[in-house]
Amino acid sequence: MKKRNADHEMPAGKLSRVADFLPPPEKLVLPEETVKVTIALKKSSVEFFKKEARKHHAKYQKMIRELLDRYASRYQDRAA
Repeated sequence: MKKRNADHEMPAGKLSRVADFLPPPEKLVLPEETVKVTIALKKSSVEFFKKEARKHHAKYQKMIRELLDRYASRYQDRAA
């Protein structure tokens, strides 16, 4: 009998199916309303986002927008 090595990346034990929590594809393509703004940022901040964007193959402006969106959604209830 051949002894098999355990693959530590494979699940072990009893498996169970989880409910699908992802939105359907048509909900992923809805455009959100955006507003163009002009903003002056510190050079060091922009350089940081450009460096991180290159590292993650992303766009630095999108990273900044995501950061602002998350900040706003986190604190918008407190502003009321």
